[in-house]
Amino acid sequence: MRLSLILAAVFVLAQTVVAAAERPLTVFAASSMSEAMGAIGAAFEAEGGVAVTFSFAGTGTLARQIEAGAPADVFVSADTLWMDYLKDRGAVLPESETVIASNRIILAGALDSAPLDLSADAIAARLGDGRLAIADPDTVPAGRYGKAALTALGLWPGVESRLAPMENVRVALAAAARGDTPLALVYATDAAIEPNVRVLAELPADSHPRIEYPAALTTDANHPQAVAFLDFLSGPEAVKILRSFGFVTHKEE
Repeated sequence: MRLSLILAAVFVLAQTVVAAAERPLTVFAASSMSEAMGAIGAAFEAEGGVAVTFSFAGTGTLARQIEAGAPADVFVSADTLWMDYLKDRGAVLPESETVIASNRIILAGALDSAPLDLSADAIAARLGDGRLAIADPDTVPAGRYGKAALTALGLWPGVESRLAPMENVRVALAAAARGDTPLALVYATDAAIEPNVRVLAELPADSHPRIEYPAALTTDANHPQAVAFLDFLSGPEAVKILRSFGFVTHKEE
């Protein structure tokens, strides 16, 4: 009887491992990394890994979903604050955290827009009766970085009442691309992949906290290749892909 129970337990465990290996690896990642992560996922699979399923959204939205028990194996955040939020709640493994890239904040506008001086008068004139599209500064990293930069430059009081807060940075980018807003505060990498906008001004790097994209395993990660994918994010192929999309990395290719 004992032997049959042991064999049954081994069989169940083997079936569980096989099922885990066959299901897609699930990665929750900041919306600003959509294209780069898609390419990294394809490269990981091509090198012998499993298929990767991504969920892209604002970092705060993803963090709260993970906190609530959403089935993610890896989390890629657009800032350290939301990663710390999940670490404090025991939802990610602190020892697995690694920073994979950084970025820059810029003001974007329509293709026919002229370059913009970073002065209150110039921004007010460019906005006219319109608004500044920005990822929600209360919850979204891109918005927080942007608010910090505009505050440091003395520009926040002039735009605070002229904002069009969006759920994530890609929605803000789309507003400028459609011409719904004359300006959008987005990442440089976002503007690079949108053919209908151009960079009008870059906010100085020392005007806001350093933009970092940390990645970590979730506490509930149970896919057998979750660790391998996290390692892949810092490897030469992923570094090459990230740089090709305009992200800044400090790893060797």
